[in-house]
Amino acid sequence: MQDEKLQKVLARSGFGSRREMERVISEGRVQLNMTVAKLGDRVKEGDKVELDGKTVKLIFPSESTSRVLIYNKPVGEVCTRHDPEGRPTVFDNLPPLKQGRWIVIGRLDINTTGLLLFTTDGELANAMMHPSANIDREYAVRVLGEVDEAMLERLTQGVLLDDGMARFTDVQYFDGEGANKWFHCVVMEGRNREVRRLWESQGMQVNRLKRVRFGPVFLPSDVKVGTWRELEVKEVNILRDELGLERVSARSRSPEVAKEEQRRYRRQRVRQSTEAPAGEQKESVRGKPKARQVGRRNTRR
Repeated sequence: MQDEKLQKVLARSGFGSRREMERVISEGRVQLNMTVAKLGDRVKEGDKVELDGKTVKLIFPSESTSRVLIYNKPVGEVCTRHDPEGRPTVFDNLPPLKQGRWIVIGRLDINTTGLLLFTTDGELANAMMHPSANIDREYAVRVLGEVDEAMLERLTQGVLLDDGMARFTDVQYFDGEGANKWFHCVVMEGRNREVRRLWESQGMQVNRLKRVRFGPVFLPSDVKVGTWRELEVKEVNILRDELGLERVSARSRSPEVAKEEQRRYRRQRVRQSTEAPAGEQKESVRGKPKARQVGRRNTRR
């Protein structure tokens, strides 16, 4: 029976990203077979693991589900599980889970809309967020001010920000007349407010910002603001192929859970029926080419 690193199994089981699990192990919050666990410990089926004093069910490769959601984040929601100021969070509208929890992949600030990914699989979340993955993010941005070729050249060559050099790997005019114009731009990092700060470094005002792609995953036009769609197993496996992870098999959910998820989804569709503004629903045209893409099958009707 093959064993695996404890933090990897905890992450796969939905208790957080691998980095988060390394932290909770270091803090002494995990017990393995009645002994305080330490980094480097390995676990196998049949071992008893407790997290914060509660026995947890671990998921091993043979039973891994690796569920992934595409969520279209509205303005005003924050990417924290519990907000001390009482603001709505991106977790409020997600389907319930009987085991584990949803992990957000790539945060967005409160005023940025668009594509967020959620997964039950901490290993997948870690693979997508780790800097070594070199996963690009594409945004549709509406800026106020005059943009010329020299400015676009500076933005792609590199600009010194407070936390170091930053740049767009690609930026392209997309739509708009007059003072407000839409551009699509691509960054390779997930630094805090990086897209806004790059434009602001050139004296431009960003008045709309929406993420439309995260690596091979596109935001489909049929996923309205404030709603979600779960990726099919074949789509999840395309994503796992891109990340060099093992494929997963078809999953099963109880009829009660499936019905509750569908009820919640229908309520969302009724509550959020507005279309995205002009300029945001256009196709992604630039960025690192991908042989296979996820979520794009619904971008046209």
